[in-house]
Amino acid sequence: MALLRTGSQLLRAHLDGKAVSVALYHKNVIDHYENPRNVGSLDKNNKKVGTGLVGAPACGDVMKLQIEVDEQGKIVDAKFKTFGCGSAIASSSLATEWIKGKSIEDAAKIKNTEIAKELCLPPVKLHCSMLAEDAIRAALSDYKLKNQSDSSPASSSSTG
Repeated sequence: MALLRTGSQLLRAHLDGKAVSVALYHKNVIDHYENPRNVGSLDKNNKKVGTGLVGAPACGDVMKLQIEVDEQGKIVDAKFKTFGCGSAIASSSLATEWIKGKSIEDAAKIKNTEIAKELCLPPVKLHCSMLAEDAIRAALSDYKLKNQSDSSPASSSSTG
């Protein structure tokens, strides 16, 4: 006999005469886990590409998120590779979907709480959405670091 309560994400099954509770993922997490968007890598040596690599020591999740930014400061592509649970993969996938087409300023405004809400993450999985936010910020930071000399007045002046 099994009891499935949708929404509560709890499955109770009887295995060998013992009741076992198994956590289930919300359909939004399952969708991004089974059909992840934007998996892959961009050329980290490309000046237009920012790379963020973050990890959660408590659970072992590691997330790499990369962005490609055009001359107007718009994110034209985003890729990720994540080693972790379904919630971490889903958070990465959703994050790349949300940042594509945004300016770097707007991408920086994405909060982990928005990702968690969209994926209906339970409290025990909130660290996955925090990783995604951290990965976005790290990728933006890397992009800005690579391109800071282009925007500084000293780089356009000549000496002599």
